[in-house]
Amino acid sequence: MNRDEILRAHGEAIALFGSRVHTVRDDQWDAPTPCAEWSVRDLVNHLTAEQLWVPRLVRDGATVADVGTDLDGDQLGVDPGAVWDRAAVAAVAAFSAPGALDRMVHLSYGSSPAAAYCTQMMADAVVHAWDLSRAIGADERLPGHLATAALREVEPYASELGASGLFAAPVEPPADADDLTRLLCLLGRRP
Repeated sequence: MNRDEILRAHGEAIALFGSRVHTVRDDQWDAPTPCAEWSVRDLVNHLTAEQLWVPRLVRDGATVADVGTDLDGDQLGVDPGAVWDRAAVAAVAAFSAPGALDRMVHLSYGSSPAAAYCTQMMADAVVHAWDLSRAIGADERLPGHLATAALREVEPYASELGASGLFAAPVEPPADADDLTRLLCLLGRRP
């Protein structure tokens, strides 16, 4: 994807996840998700914290050590939707700033181009939008172009994800699977 396509896909994925956040009912925050050991609140907190990292890493040039434990723990407080919205707007703005995608960012696994980081964040938002949809009983269908973009992002390193301990083993998709189903199966989900 070129830079405009990366930014557009990232913005759409963030908006998609946010639309699901705003449909979580008060009685659903403790509900389980397809992510082992994560409640709906844990999942939304994870994505919110991920967005809070973006300005620090992309705009400020911080390292993981610089951020330290600042973004550990609960970030959602008493108004998870509002906190998500602020974090999402800040992340999109940081990636969209002139020259931002040309920078190098310092991630937990080493330095990476910000454009690659943005694409990873897009894929993460797409997959977790499905997770959140399933957990709260929302529409699990996601835009095909976002599923395709996320699949293209994840496929090259999918075999390494299992070793991280953060993903379940891949599931064999049906022969006629669409890109969303293939993506989810690759990441150990059972659509």
